[in-house]
Amino acid sequence: MFYSLELVQDMNGKKVEEVQRAIGTLTQEELEELRLWLDEYAGPSPLDRRIETDLATGRLDKAVQTALHDEKRGRVRPL
Repeated sequence: MFYSLELVQDMNGKKVEEVQRAIGTLTQEELEELRLWLDEYAGPSPLDRRIETDLATGRLDKAVQTALHDEKRGRVRPL
């Protein structure tokens, strides 16, 4: 885990601005570790949950097949 218990306890009384300043001092590697921790802590977003549900129930099957078909035919461009 990225943060020690002492650091988390210390952050409890800090304002959002102070946390933002602290995040601004992190290295890219530390930021990635923080992102992973936040994803685990917060869980999936409502949009992610909706996509997961739609995939599981087959609601996106036609769209996925169309996209794969278009890719095979060269009708897509890299983002």
